[in-house]
Amino acid sequence: MVDSSIMAVHIVGGGLAGCEAALQLAERGIRVILHEAKPKSFTQAHKDPNLAELVCSNSLKSDIPPAGPALLKAELKILGSKLLSLAENTRVPAGSALAVDRAAFARTVTTAVKKHRLIDTITGVVNEPPGGPCIIATGPLSLGNISSWLTEKAGSKKLHFYDAIAPIVEADSLNMDSLFPANRRDPKNSDYLNSPLDKEGYLSLVKALKQADQVVPRPFEEQVQFDACQPIERIARMGDKSLAFGPFRPVGITNPKTGKRPYAVVQLRKENAEGTAYNLVGCQTRMTTREQKRVFRMLPGLEKAVFLRYGSVHRNMFIEGPQVLHFDLSMKNEPDVFLAGQLTGAEGYVEAITTGLLAAHFLYCRLMCIAPVPPPETTAIGGLLGYITGKFGQGKSFCPSHFHYGLLPAVKAKGRRERRKVMFDRAVRDLRTWSFGIG
Repeated sequence: MVDSSIMAVHIVGGGLAGCEAALQLAERGIRVILHEAKPKSFTQAHKDPNLAELVCSNSLKSDIPPAGPALLKAELKILGSKLLSLAENTRVPAGSALAVDRAAFARTVTTAVKKHRLIDTITGVVNEPPGGPCIIATGPLSLGNISSWLTEKAGSKKLHFYDAIAPIVEADSLNMDSLFPANRRDPKNSDYLNSPLDKEGYLSLVKALKQADQVVPRPFEEQVQFDACQPIERIARMGDKSLAFGPFRPVGITNPKTGKRPYAVVQLRKENAEGTAYNLVGCQTRMTTREQKRVFRMLPGLEKAVFLRYGSVHRNMFIEGPQVLHFDLSMKNEPDVFLAGQLTGAEGYVEAITTGLLAAHFLYCRLMCIAPVPPPETTAIGGLLGYITGKFGQGKSFCPSHFHYGLLPAVKAKGRRERRKVMFDRAVRDLRTWSFGIG
């Protein structure tokens, strides 16, 4: 047991990531001081005075292997996640998903944190990290001047206040007979796949975009005006030709099958080095997931597309992790400060728990003078960590993401489900080996 009288770690933020980190460190004998703004102050999205409030959904997604969320949770169980265990204790029937009673979950986590003898909770807004080792897990709607501090330390171009996320699809679900490689800026470079649209197909797509159901923005999100991150359905409403002169412009693109320039073109960019996943360039959207499936499958080559991540546009402060973070989630310019939760660009409740656990583990290694070893890139936790920190080189342009199989090295197997099963089993095996090595 560590002598808790000689060290204390500050954690700023009592959400999922902050609470997981606090409980992990406290269980290892580290004294924790948890700073939480509630119940004195609330963000626009929070209402419950308790810790670990779930604000959008009570679902922690699928429990059924080999689904991506099921893999991430299987790994968290191996590593002894505290919040995942508490979620199991407050679950409600939801088919194949792990869903919880939100109020009961928040109360249960709050009780676990506040009753732990090595955790002290301080109520109030924190404007900058306290001295010494610290984890910042203030979430996407951080209060006070902590965002100003992050802007100063990370650089204004590396701290973002709005998510503009385009969908990602599985490469092997695409019809390559309808797609062709080309780059409008470099004829010798064929990094992009192109989905060509004739006039009729383009106008049908525009009509569908205009009529599609959308996720209703929260009131405080409407205060922010979109510039470079406008949803494509909003661009479509500016005029029938707006997309053809905007993100779907065909300039510099020739369809090799016709020898002509398409009326419009939607480009797909590799999301990882192996080319197992593709990003729909410029297709950030507020459409519901059901509508995204319907509308984007109108594109030539995407008729049977399988979505690894759906598009979205919403307010969400996050840092550009590959430029700001070391692989251990500590800041390059402030090595005593670790980041966790949605602030890192990890989207989703289970992902927030994951980063909280990882930040606690790596900070503990720092305190104990243990050389940190990242989880294998073949694991869900390793793949997610590699994405948000850039360690494994996923993509050049960064935007938040939840875990999906496109973040893992590919395997050879027949059929999508079989491939995922092989990747699932490999991840669990490799994670067990890694966890044994870290004790």
